[in-house]
Amino acid sequence: MPAPTVTLESGDELPTVGVGTWDIGGETVQDAVRAGLDAGYTHVDTAEGYHNEAAIGDVLTDYERDDLWLTSKVLPKHLTYDTLIESCEASLDRLGTDYLDLYLVHWPNPAISVRETMDAMATLKERGLVKNVGVSNFSAYQLSCAQHVSDVPIAVNQIEYHPWFQRDDLVDYCRSSDTVIEAAAPLARTEVFADEVVQDLAETYEKSPAQIVLKWAVENDVVALPKSSSPEHVEQNRELFDWELDDADHARLDERDRNHPVYDTPANDWTDDDYGINE
Repeated sequence: MPAPTVTLESGDELPTVGVGTWDIGGETVQDAVRAGLDAGYTHVDTAEGYHNEAAIGDVLTDYERDDLWLTSKVLPKHLTYDTLIESCEASLDRLGTDYLDLYLVHWPNPAISVRETMDAMATLKERGLVKNVGVSNFSAYQLSCAQHVSDVPIAVNQIEYHPWFQRDDLVDYCRSSDTVIEAAAPLARTEVFADEVVQDLAETYEKSPAQIVLKWAVENDVVALPKSSSPEHVEQNRELFDWELDDADHARLDERDRNHPVYDTPANDWTDDDYGINE
């Protein structure tokens, strides 16, 4: 069964579940992506900061490009106009494709004008190198600023989102501004598997803890991007569309919020070579 999709303002259909590829590379990411595509995924999410675009590109040559949804992201140190354009072109070259379905600002960078960044994104869209533009890890305030100065719609905000970190105010703002929410780390990097309600529901529904958590996200109209280095788990994580959580069980997960991020902490490391701010 194909994954349901959400329609973006451009009219493009974004699949609601994708293969996440953070922190895996080489043959491991290739096996995961191949397993996902063979199992029926059509959505792959990567980033220049993941250092695996070339490996993923090698896999994509075996599949029909126009049948896939491919997302990548530009690092915060590359958000000046010319550098952003160059970063996108380099990502396209590594991935072996002429265009991205979605290109995201990976993290905000307060040291660079968001107007300059969004002007570059508009140029990429005008040139046909990207079909849709979005952001990642933006607060409601940062997203509203970007929307105010952008000449192209900001289709997506990819954020940390899972039962322990539900971010109601940010989610509400995204919904009010017609910004699709994508869940990075939708499994809280497996930490949420220890939750007693998740374990109980997994047993009740005879599903894995990951399937329970991902189903909850999808039922909340959030695009889920689980990452796994196990091809078996990649395939299993997609098996979400022929069953439902009971309303009461879904509500039990809604009640598990504890404002617990696994990566999007209040003060990020601005010195990291990939995700920090260039000096």
